Amino acid sequence: MKQDYYEILGISKSATKTEIKKAYRKMAIKYHPDKNPDNKEAEERFKKAAEAYEVLGNDEKKAKYDRFGHAAFEGGQGFGGGGMNMDDIFSNFGDIFGDIFGGGGRSGFGGQRQRVVKGSNLRIRLKLTLEEIAHGVSKKVKVKRKTQASGASYTTCSTCNGSGQVTRIVNTMLGRMQTAATCNACGGAGETLSGKPAGSDAQGLIISEETVTIEVPAGVRDSVQLKVAGKGNEAPGKNSIAGDLLVVIEEIEHPLLKREGDNLHYDLYISFAEAVLGVSKEITTTDGKVKVKLDEGIQSGKVLRLRGKGIPSLERYSTNGDILVHINVWTPQKLSGEQRKFFEANLEDKNFVPAPKRSEKSFFEKVRDMFS
Repeated sequence: MKQDYYEILGISKSATKTEIKKAYRKMAIKYHPDKNPDNKEAEERFKKAAEAYEVLGNDEKKAKYDRFGHAAFEGGQGFGGGGMNMDDIFSNFGDIFGDIFGGGGRSGFGGQRQRVVKGSNLRIRLKLTLEEIAHGVSKKVKVKRKTQASGASYTTCSTCNGSGQVTRIVNTMLGRMQTAATCNACGGAGETLSGKPAGSDAQGLIISEETVTIEVPAGVRDSVQLKVAGKGNEAPGKNSIAGDLLVVIEEIEHPLLKREGDNLHYDLYISFAEAVLGVSKEITTTDGKVKVKLDEGIQSGKVLRLRGKGIPSLERYSTNGDILVHINVWTPQKLSGEQRKFFEANLEDKNFVPAPKRSEKSFFEKVRDMFS
């Protein structure tokens, strides 16, 4: 069970935004990698503190966490202990302790800042059926990504001493000014390739195929983007980290169910006789077939609501949308002679004369209720 975020930072739920930031800054400084070299426990506490602050320091995420706890971020929202690496933490929150550690970067021994290079992200599209979206699914996909070749070795760039930048003093009319530029010797990587394996490129990288497991939470929508941390391209160098795999969801259109947010719509066509007599009909849901009972005299345009049979909500934990069954009475277009005589004989019968009750909603009222 995951540790409570308030407990990690040592604060109460009533803590103000300033108190939350102060508590995180205190922990970040205490467990910073520069103060605790090669200390895995300190690094883990540093990551946990960043995870807690990433949620509690954001008003919207904090409100969700206060209401639903860790369940609010299942399936890729927040970073849940694995969605951010150390470099992401320094990039996002470096300003909080930058004055203590020289700008928030990771420094090596002796105070020289080490350049951490991140590989490029990869983006793929993942097609899902409505049934997979409704229940959540684990998908395995093959991804071609750049990885460091076995046997590749790197040394710290002697020109920039691993910082990836060189400092120059320029004389201007305003006086001497210091500027920083990308190191030409290493291209900003801070390291140079010293041992190049056969088949690798100029950076010691090769293209390899890897099977990646993608955990898709229930309720995702078309075009939603999920992130699989560290499964993008790798970068050259000993101090590098891999980019991320960005997964864009593509929803396959269902032949019978139409999605609208977390609700599903189903058009049920029935015969005139079925509408008059009332019957039980089978309809399709994401859980299989279910039966709905139609009362005698049901009208075309009536909407039946099957509560909780829709799509799980990502925003509201343990809440499902509904299935709205739209009744459509099918009018026969060809009649036998006997059938025509029957209807002609009943044209003026009071049971066949439209007489809507005041409680019956109009088409426009039904549309308004459906979208409200």
